[in-house]
Amino acid sequence: MHVSTKTQLTINMKKFIYIPALVLLAACSQKPKDKATELADLKKQQADINSKIAALQASTGAGRDSSKSTDISVLKIAETNFTHYVDVQGKIDAKDNVTAYPQSPGVITKIYVVPGQHVSRGQLLVQLDNSVLRENIAQAESQANLTKTLFERQKNLWDQKIGTEVQFLQAQTQMKTAQKAVDGLRQQADLYRIISPISGTIDQMDLKLGQVAQPGVTGIRIVNADVLKVKADVPESYASRVNQGDNVKIVVPDANDSLSARLTFAAKAIDPTSRSFAIEIALPTRKTLRPNMTAIIKIADYSNNKAIVIPLNAIQKSEQGDYVYVNDNGVAKRKNIKVGSSYGSLSEILSGLTPGDQLITAGASDLNDGDKVNVLQSAI
Repeated sequence: MHVSTKTQLTINMKKFIYIPALVLLAACSQKPKDKATELADLKKQQADINSKIAALQASTGAGRDSSKSTDISVLKIAETNFTHYVDVQGKIDAKDNVTAYPQSPGVITKIYVVPGQHVSRGQLLVQLDNSVLRENIAQAESQANLTKTLFERQKNLWDQKIGTEVQFLQAQTQMKTAQKAVDGLRQQADLYRIISPISGTIDQMDLKLGQVAQPGVTGIRIVNADVLKVKADVPESYASRVNQGDNVKIVVPDANDSLSARLTFAAKAIDPTSRSFAIEIALPTRKTLRPNMTAIIKIADYSNNKAIVIPLNAIQKSEQGDYVYVNDNGVAKRKNIKVGSSYGSLSEILSGLTPGDQLITAGASDLNDGDKVNVLQSAI
């Protein structure tokens, strides 16, 4: 069929108008992306690309200037002493630290000591009112003296074979009974006194004349500060590592003092409430130390006098394990290591390093295996 030129032109114009309309309709039907979402997608793509680039550079050595060197500090490895400590907090206590109380209630009539005064064991500190007992004692003593006189006379007669044995025994019994009565009253009178049970110093006393003293309530604290000890509680997790006789270091921050000693006591039983066991360390006489001061106790539970020890911050970690860098004639060399015990800022190295190695300390975090290095500071 023959189509005229005019008709063909009309058809082509319709197609020209129809195709852009479809494109416009398709474009309008697509919802534009949120800008924040688009930005996040682009950043993710960028991070993936940077990660791939870094991995390729690390494997091929590309991207590094082999002519540049990194400034470092090194530490020459040598065998030394290494000790691991168990740290616990305790307090200083006096070996003899007691409070003396009266054994019977009464009004205070005499006070013989003052705070800070040194007293001896058995010394009278405070007298309570026992006037009624003193009168009873005087009467009992008179009765005891009478029975003693009667017994002595009866004994003289008995020695001369005068009188009966029954009379002699009765006089003897009466004398002993009277004397026991006196002794009993004197013991009661002693209950109205406060006596020092130890030799030491009056550390605390708040008593006044005329005050009523009560057993277990009103007392005088006496401390023997010449013999001190440190007491602490150690968690049960250290039960197998802490034993009597262990070397300890004691630091007393408030006294700005420290000393070395040995563990004098370690309890065998675990306290069921605190899940800990008690320890004690006897202290030498020191003027700087006082009861109830806080003390830091460092108990040595492991020691090696031929250990390789390095700073803890020189150790780096990876999925393959711990490693360090050493200086090998101006080139950084990576060495895998096995770390043992650590204490404070130091770690014991069980394998991977040998005496004489130059451990890179400062600047190691920026290194890769084979990088050139420039030693600025060296320590032995």
